[in-house]
Amino acid sequence: MGMVRHIVCAMSGGVDSSVSALVLKRRGYYVTGVFMKNWDSLDEKGVCTSEKDCEDAYKVCQDLDMPFHQVSYVKEYWHEVFSNLLGEYQKGRTPNPDIMCNKHIKFKHFYNYAINTLGADAIATGHYARTSQEDEDVFQHLHTPALQTLFRDRFEIRNPVRLYQGADRLKDQTFFLSQISQDALRRTIFPLAGLTKDFVKKIAGEAGFHHVLKKKESMGICFIGERHFEDFILEYLEPRPGHFVSIEDGKIMGEHKGWFTFTLGQRARIAGQRDAWFVVDKDITTGEIFVGPTTNHPALLRNTMQTDRFHWITEEPPAELVRTHMMDCHFRFIHQMPLTPCTVTLNLDGSVWITAKNPLRALTPGQFAVLYKGDECLGSGKIVRLGPSEHTLRGA
Repeated sequence: MGMVRHIVCAMSGGVDSSVSALVLKRRGYYVTGVFMKNWDSLDEKGVCTSEKDCEDAYKVCQDLDMPFHQVSYVKEYWHEVFSNLLGEYQKGRTPNPDIMCNKHIKFKHFYNYAINTLGADAIATGHYARTSQEDEDVFQHLHTPALQTLFRDRFEIRNPVRLYQGADRLKDQTFFLSQISQDALRRTIFPLAGLTKDFVKKIAGEAGFHHVLKKKESMGICFIGERHFEDFILEYLEPRPGHFVSIEDGKIMGEHKGWFTFTLGQRARIAGQRDAWFVVDKDITTGEIFVGPTTNHPALLRNTMQTDRFHWITEEPPAELVRTHMMDCHFRFIHQMPLTPCTVTLNLDGSVWITAKNPLRALTPGQFAVLYKGDECLGSGKIVRLGPSEHTLRGA
């Protein structure tokens, strides 16, 4: 690859990507900014901020004397992320589009565009994460071509690039990067790896990026923003009315518009009910949503789950897990939830069983279980099956 000189930086119009570009420029790289449009505002009834975000990204690139490009991945986002999201909801699951967006859009389509079309040596994003490649060393030294021998490809040893938590643990985003490919990670720089959010804001202020500094943090579904979820999802899925049913005595408590408008652990606002009830289970064959009268109802507490085929960042499971088929580590299934001690069991089909040390509230099919060993993010798998709840184990 030679010396890394040209980096394509994903520009969102926010403070993190803006400071990432600035940091790269200060390191002496030739940087190109690219804004991704991933949602077609013409389809929306709500307010779309993508045009304003694009303008903000363009202004930063102008300030930094960087080339600027805009690319559209509207079709790709629809087919590879949003359609999957709708399908998951119809199956009664609760998906994580942000993880899938990184996997399919940023670290596949954008990555390929940057490397193959713009001729970049590497890409950069504003994520708070780091890799085992020390950016300043690996990305600035001359890569010595491997010897061209007959068996080079067969015997060449490539140490995998590992993904680690960023310095700012409160902002750490390895959770959202847990499905990206080894090839993309190998050619990715995270300029904010060693920075805290407060310091990033300070850099932005000193650089005069006031137009991005005053913007609110982006929230909600990836690239779609904050919406009233039930109204939004019912624009795309037909209402499927059903009953709220008490998990305690089977009594019908009220009606809902569709099981896909609720997730486990969520408060169910049931007409005519003054007390709080919480979603504890769903049956998509009958359309029933089971509810319990307390936020930590035993029907919401479980400690085991199975994933689909697990995605390991380094492409292979840890040696300890391969050797013994069991491993102690930590996991989370919600961003920023405390890391939870667990035992992982590797199955022959590549899936894993995860057993948490203590029962957890609202383990949810469709969400991703992300594993950690120390600072390292090992990868993730989608939760597809839950073990019995405390309610079931007590024989209620």
